[in-house]
Amino acid sequence: MKLYGSNTSPYVRKVRIQALEGEYWDQIDFFEIATAPTNPNMNNVNPLKKVPALETDDGQVLFDSRVVCEYLDQALGGGRTFPADGDVRWEALRLQALGDGLLDAALLARYEHLLRPASARWNDWSDGQMMKVDGALAEMEHSMASFGDRMDIGTITLVCALGYLDFRFPKKDWRDSNSALADWFEVMMARPSVSGTVPPQ
Repeated sequence: MKLYGSNTSPYVRKVRIQALEGEYWDQIDFFEIATAPTNPNMNNVNPLKKVPALETDDGQVLFDSRVVCEYLDQALGGGRTFPADGDVRWEALRLQALGDGLLDAALLARYEHLLRPASARWNDWSDGQMMKVDGALAEMEHSMASFGDRMDIGTITLVCALGYLDFRFPKKDWRDSNSALADWFEVMMARPSVSGTVPPQ
C-alpha cells in the first residue's frame, strides 16, 4: 500500500500513529508530499488535492483520514482502533469528530493569517475559529476522565489535535485552563508512536 502525505499534517499523523500502534507501519510505503491549499501538488492521486491519500494494493485510492484509518484498521489492524459496536464505538467516533473539528478550525485560522494578504485578513473570522478550538478543548477537559490509556481512533485524534496546537500555535497556552487534559497528553507523549511522529520544526 502507498500512503501519500506530509509529516507536518495532523491528519496524516493520525494514520501514522494508528499504524505504529497496530504494528503494520512497515507494510505501508510512505511518500512525502509538500502541499498547501494554494499549491496542492497532489497530481492525480486525490481529486480533492488533500492528504492523506492511500492507494490500496488493488489500485483503489482512499482519502480523508477517517476513511483511510478505518480501512487500515480493518485490513491490517485487526479492528483494534475502531470499536465494532455499542457505546464504546460511538464514543470513539465522537472524540474523533471533536479532534477533527478542532483541527479544521485551527487550520482555517492559521491559513487566514499565513496565506491571505494582510489587507484582506478578517480578524473576526479567525477569532470565530479559535472560539471553536476553545470549545473543543473545554469538552476534552470535561471528558478526559474516561480516556484512560486506551488508543482508539478517538484518543489518537485528540493527541494529534493537541500536538497541532503546540506545533502551529505555540503562543496559545491551552494547558493553563485544561490541566487534567495537559496531564493526559504528557502521558500519551511518552508512547513511541506519539513521540516518534512529532512534526519536524
